[in-house]
Amino acid sequence: MRGVVFDGRQVQVVGDLAVREPGPGEVLVAVAAAGLCHSDLSVVDGTIPFPVPVVLGHEGAGVVEAVGAGVTHVAPGDHVALSTLANCGTCPECDRGRPTMCRQAIGRPGKPFTRRNSLVHQFAASSAFAERTVVKAVQAVRIPKDIPLRSAALIGCGVLTGVGAVLNRARVDHGDSVVVIGTGGIGLNVLQGARLAGALRIVAVDADPAKAEAARRFGATDFLTSAEGVRDILPTGADHAFECVGRVELIRQAIDLLDRHGQAVLLGVPPATAEASFLVSSLYLDKSVLGCRYGSSRPQRDIALYAELYRQGRLLLDELVTAVHPVEDFAKARADAEAGRVARAVLTF
Repeated sequence: MRGVVFDGRQVQVVGDLAVREPGPGEVLVAVAAAGLCHSDLSVVDGTIPFPVPVVLGHEGAGVVEAVGAGVTHVAPGDHVALSTLANCGTCPECDRGRPTMCRQAIGRPGKPFTRRNSLVHQFAASSAFAERTVVKAVQAVRIPKDIPLRSAALIGCGVLTGVGAVLNRARVDHGDSVVVIGTGGIGLNVLQGARLAGALRIVAVDADPAKAEAARRFGATDFLTSAEGVRDILPTGADHAFECVGRVELIRQAIDLLDRHGQAVLLGVPPATAEASFLVSSLYLDKSVLGCRYGSSRPQRDIALYAELYRQGRLLLDELVTAVHPVEDFAKARADAEAGRVARAVLTF
């Protein structure tokens, strides 16, 4: 079968990939569509260290082909969106409703694929850039069949991370003010999360003026090409500032833009060894700097919720899909993503 494999030196679309059958508590999914996220590119450029060879992709949707023993919540033929969170469901963190903190779900890559009789790693417990993948049952979330799979694919990473950061981590409230630095795939979802939460002023900041229209469509009340103008709109600062790019100087900007009791939420992914600096005294007025893993989400609940919000016309998915490519055109999709020309490029099989 086809898949996108990174061997540590180059990325190739191969046709000789194989995946094993699902075991107990696992699901085999025929992937219909997968979004190309910057986290995939971060594996290639070394920002996210990961063992190789590896099948890339972690934002996908498809149709269940087979289930292993003990799986009852999905069946062959069901449409599912994939979560990257292969949490165990039984540890103290899972029991507290914090599956993103499950230690069984972090840093334990499986090897369900083979190529030329050698095992191949699975990225983010998903590897959605393959015609078929095997995931834990908890990662397959059933969605209504009237949702286009190329749109549903984006729920499992960009939407969970961006909208979840607003609703679950920052807990933005009605009337709050929000600044979003960076309006790529994650930033746009932060914007619509702030809109859903009822934020009163939502300021999008992006150096590219061409992104203003999309930012406003997703919920921005204001658009700036520089953070220097934020204080003209919010003189005392923002209740919440989200850094969605992954640059340490923008992290400092987010902190400096906070009002009293404000929160800076870090969503961008800088290099693993990157360090940021800020004035310690600037935090004494009850300000906070918050990390956020995967939107602090509970995928079985949140994916179903976001799917229903989409069906009601309250959450945008189709508008996130700015380019669609067959998997063979991965190089073109990658070039568009690296150049920032698209919010999300979607690969289809």
